Amino acid sequence: MMYSTILSVKVNTINFKIPSAFLKHEVEIDIYVPDGILGNEKIELLLLNDGQDVAKMNFTTILEEAHHNKRNHRLIVVAIKASGDRVMEYGVAGVPDFKGRGAKADLYTDFVIKELLPFVKKKIAMPITGRVAFAGFSLGGLSAFDIAWNNPSVFNAIGVFSGAFWWRKKDLADGYTDADRIMHHLIDHTSTRSDMKFWLMTGTEDEKADRNKNLIIDSIDDTIDVVKGLLNKGYKRPEHVFYYEKVGGKHDVPTWETVMPAFLNWAFEV
Repeated sequence: MMYSTILSVKVNTINFKIPSAFLKHEVEIDIYVPDGILGNEKIELLLLNDGQDVAKMNFTTILEEAHHNKRNHRLIVVAIKASGDRVMEYGVAGVPDFKGRGAKADLYTDFVIKELLPFVKKKIAMPITGRVAFAGFSLGGLSAFDIAWNNPSVFNAIGVFSGAFWWRKKDLADGYTDADRIMHHLIDHTSTRSDMKFWLMTGTEDEKADRNKNLIIDSIDDTIDVVKGLLNKGYKRPEHVFYYEKVGGKHDVPTWETVMPAFLNWAFEV
């Protein structure tokens, strides 16, 4: 009789500070690296915005458990800690919101693609042969979606936890309509790789706002509309788009921590 072996994989955390010519300041990152990588495994990579929130989770244990039964897979995670200029660096590149927030999102994109990834790949010193994903929380999730969507040669999976898909170019008091949502417009008017994977999560208690008075909170409405936009682009198979609605989930780290294992198992399944 044959028995499957559950791997016990220890994960180490290494901290770095990367000077960025684009952002004009250092960016602090934590790299979570599984022990004992030989180089013949399928190595996968996940970038996470709002790394300061990842640090509040029991993330090492989550990642160690995510490796169970993945005999030939190793996932390396880079948690990027937001700077004090977060609301300017996160957003949609080239399209600030109605308050001018996100005006440095293009510079943050340049940092990720031209500075962070080369730094990380040099530190790993082994080829990334599996999936490369970008994920984030709230506004960090919007940023991750934007960067991955616009860099399809680099990323093939996106994860968004309680995403700030309300991000808009017009205030509610100034004649706002749903057509003013910036990410929805981007999805409708651009395209990306046909095999991109999307994992989108909201909590039923993410917020209280209900701008259209339909008894559904805005974060759920906005995320469902992103799903509809993706379906209209041809992402119709379950392996392309997964929507996770957490009953009782709030806009906070404890909620995102509880759903992180589900995201890792979906995005990096064998």
